[in-house]
Amino acid sequence: MTDLPDLTLPAMLREQAETRPGDIAIRQKDFGIWQPTTWAAYYDRARDVAHGLRLMGLPANGHVAVLSENRIEWLLSQMGAGLSGAVTVGVYPTSPASEVGYVLEHSDSSIVICEDQEQVDKILEIRDGLPKLTAIVVMETKGMRAYPPGQVTSFAQLEADGHADRQTNPGLTEEVLKTQTADDIGLMIYTSGSTGKPKGAMLSYRNIRAQAVAFESHFGLTAADRYLSYLPLCHVAEQAFTVFGPSYTGAQVNFGESLRTVQEDLREVAPTVFLGVPRIWEKLQASIHIGMLEAGGYRKALYDRALKACDGFANVPPAKRSAGQKLAFRIWYWLVFRSLQNFVGLRKARVAMTGAAPISPMIVTYFRAIGVPLLEAYGATETSGVILAQTPDLQNPGSVGKPVVNAEVRLGEADELMIRSDLVFSGYYKNDAATENTIRDGWLHTGDVARVEDGQYHIVDRLKDIMITAGGKNLSPSEIENTMKSSPFIKECIVIGEKRKFVSALIQVDFDTTAKWAEEQGIAYTNFRNLSENPSVREMIEAEIARANATLASVAQIRKFHMLTKELDHDDGEVTATMKVRRASIAEKYASQIEALYG
Repeated sequence: MTDLPDLTLPAMLREQAETRPGDIAIRQKDFGIWQPTTWAAYYDRARDVAHGLRLMGLPANGHVAVLSENRIEWLLSQMGAGLSGAVTVGVYPTSPASEVGYVLEHSDSSIVICEDQEQVDKILEIRDGLPKLTAIVVMETKGMRAYPPGQVTSFAQLEADGHADRQTNPGLTEEVLKTQTADDIGLMIYTSGSTGKPKGAMLSYRNIRAQAVAFESHFGLTAADRYLSYLPLCHVAEQAFTVFGPSYTGAQVNFGESLRTVQEDLREVAPTVFLGVPRIWEKLQASIHIGMLEAGGYRKALYDRALKACDGFANVPPAKRSAGQKLAFRIWYWLVFRSLQNFVGLRKARVAMTGAAPISPMIVTYFRAIGVPLLEAYGATETSGVILAQTPDLQNPGSVGKPVVNAEVRLGEADELMIRSDLVFSGYYKNDAATENTIRDGWLHTGDVARVEDGQYHIVDRLKDIMITAGGKNLSPSEIENTMKSSPFIKECIVIGEKRKFVSALIQVDFDTTAKWAEEQGIAYTNFRNLSENPSVREMIEAEIARANATLASVAQIRKFHMLTKELDHDDGEVTATMKVRRASIAEKYASQIEALYG
């Protein structure tokens, strides 16, 4: 078991500030320069924010929403809210005003902290529908000069006012920490809303510490680790990596300049721990694929030969490889793989993880072949993060490993995965019915179908998404979809088959890799639609589908497909803020195209 302190998250920040005051907790890249913040400075600034929030009228147990991309102010807002006895509510910065308004209204947030003018304007657009909102704070004031005085407060002013108040009222945060308990709610994370309105999942400090324990025990996270934070902090997976784990273990968090500079930031940070959702790993593989196509000649031939030589033992843990396999990898590492690892910025990674959605086993095998120690994990907002994960010595392809140290796991009716643990969330905000339906007799019903092989768990699909064909065969759409998405040319695949005679699909090409292929073939195109409708592109995708079909059972193979002529978009209601496909919306929007496949 762990020896992590039994403290709440804000109390743990104070503990780190007292035990390692001069160590660097956070680095943020501004104008090309990495700016460090020590644990002591982190705690002091968070206390200033706590005082500033109280001055703005935030009550204990009040709710503070944060609407921003990842940056140090996000963490200061969260820790400041915790140190004032309040609850943080994360809001996706990519959400349109209507979705932002729903979360702010439903969560009863009285203060919202925005990143910039773009986010402030969303709030002002819906302000009349937010009677409980009393204050708007903005981190970046560029473009805000013309706004009426008093309408918006700068984050810098919030901190400055809080700092001044802390000098005259130094005991505020200490009083909060004295009465704060493990069962207090520290964070609200809204679910993706792929099948309806998002639900506000409440995470207690007990839940948060349990996730930190899982991280330290399962992955060996220590103060020597470095992490690049770039996935949305309003998602539980990023909270686990950026806030929960580092706060308890002392690991360092790095914030890059923007989402557009992630690749460059990865190379500079050289993280020892890295989380990527499946789309990130697909994009990294595609970027290598494009690079190799551009290199051509002997470089491409050498790359192909290296992959062929190491693919066969990619899923054998390095410590268990034969002498011949170790030698082969070492040779190809120096000739090819080392450069590829440097290119994606993961040469120093000792733990690389994929989670939040299913991933093709072929993508996992590919990265292991080039020496990136990619592990599959499973978790949910309702489990406070990771609940099942592979370890460096157990890497069965397609599995999500074994339970973390403090989790009890079993399969229920219809093989539904069920969890009992301190990791199980405290319930949905203002939705007792949904809470009681999800947590029954102390067990969390995940809604995911699983199977166990050799002690390793495999997630089959969402219980509600399992398809039954007209012939009575049960199929997992995500298994078929991820098999197709192992192609660098296919970005999205939405499978249709419920009560149908055969499986069909809607296909969205990956624009970058498909465009590069088209250029090499001398195919002219002007935009996404023009490229997708090209007969040669369709033939190429057909060949990719046939190649993937060969790995599937006959009943699961895609017989017909429709090429989407636009990218699926959050604003159009086709995907969620976390890019999960809204199947019902897609089925309705593309009903005529789907029916044509079966005509």
